[in-house]
Amino acid sequence: MADVVLPVLDEREALPWVLGRMPAGYAPIVVDNGSGDGSGELAARLGARVVHEPRRGFGAACWAGLNAAAGDVVCFMDCDGSFDPRELPRVADPVAAGRYDLVLGARAPVPGSWPAHARAVNSLLAWELRRRAGVPLRDLGPMRAGRREALLGLGIEDRRFGWPLEMVLRAASAGWRIEEVSVGYRPRRGRSKVTGTVRGTLRAVRD
Repeated sequence: MADVVLPVLDEREALPWVLGRMPAGYAPIVVDNGSGDGSGELAARLGARVVHEPRRGFGAACWAGLNAAAGDVVCFMDCDGSFDPRELPRVADPVAAGRYDLVLGARAPVPGSWPAHARAVNSLLAWELRRRAGVPLRDLGPMRAGRREALLGLGIEDRRFGWPLEMVLRAASAGWRIEEVSVGYRPRRGRSKVTGTVRGTLRAVRD
């Protein structure tokens, strides 16, 4: 059994598809980060556990979901329809089996799913991560999995878009076994608020 933390900010359009494809044994925790479109209410009607985190920020939502989780293994995944939940076992199984401490999903994009500016920035950050921490990753994939208690023990402080990078840096510093596996990446459903826009991408890089 694994918990799946789904940070949500106005993702009503994608929620039915995402929650409807959740694998057996994976419990979704939708963290409503101040949605104005009724995402939280819809998620509850669809059977997901809903946590409300009024403090805006991707990291704040992830942190709230991690604290609310009860399973030994916790997954994180964007809830915009760009990732298929049916691929969650690819990142969770190696952690549950004890082969790795942190597994990230490296995005294999279909055409039109990943704007060029966002892909270029991700490549730069991944290169910097390899240079500074010696972690051989090619993507800071937002689909990832680790053990709950160990993740809490990392002491991640960022509550904005620096959360994914800080997690990997702290895990590498702690000597974690880190791996990445390929997962599909599709065009998101609904309007992008972060990497789909240049302004959003620059904000994420700054964080």
